[in-house]
Amino acid sequence: MERISIFTSNRDAAQFREFAQGEAVFSFVLLQSDGPRALVDGRAWVFVDWVMEDLSGLEMVRRLRADPRMRDAHITMMLEEDDAEDRRRALKAGADDYAVGPLDRQAMLDRVLALFAAGRNNAVGRVIEVGDLQINVAGEQARWNDQLIALRPNEFRVLRFMAENPNRVLSRQELVDALGKEGDPEYLRTVDVWIKRLRQGLRNAGAGHLLRTVHGKGYVFDMI
Repeated sequence: MERISIFTSNRDAAQFREFAQGEAVFSFVLLQSDGPRALVDGRAWVFVDWVMEDLSGLEMVRRLRADPRMRDAHITMMLEEDDAEDRRRALKAGADDYAVGPLDRQAMLDRVLALFAAGRNNAVGRVIEVGDLQINVAGEQARWNDQLIALRPNEFRVLRFMAENPNRVLSRQELVDALGKEGDPEYLRTVDVWIKRLRQGLRNAGAGHLLRTVHGKGYVFDMI
């Protein structure tokens, strides 16, 4: 089952129930000022309010466009009113289109589904490079100094998320949420298993120094 995230800065919209179509499930995810806190698979859809809690929507759009994970995201700026100058500023900041908000669940889904089929293969060829670490997203393969890191799917996704958020303490709950497995308390205990396997894979490839435990808080992927 393919999981597609619809990021929104509107807290009410982030609570909309998910929607399934064919082999895809569309989930609404809260977007905060520090950007996505979940893995971004394929092309992302983002709805940004004109005014957010701690920054402007225009600045949020600029930050998203500077984020490699969101390079191909389709960004809709949610205007407070249909103003020609606001529309111009939204597009100049990097938004793809705009709408007068708030939009209900169906209106958001209609916009996403209209473009979904055309954008579902945009993740092909994407590579994350952090120092000597190279991650082929579409191929689900990671290498350290050209040495293949042997990983299972969940450990690969943990590595990918940590590499996208280096030098930051990530709690077990954040890792569970990032992998789209929120709602099942059993996964909190499974995180330690993922980390153990990931550590072993990194160690075998000569990168055992990258993963650090912060007792009582979580894990850090150390990259300078």
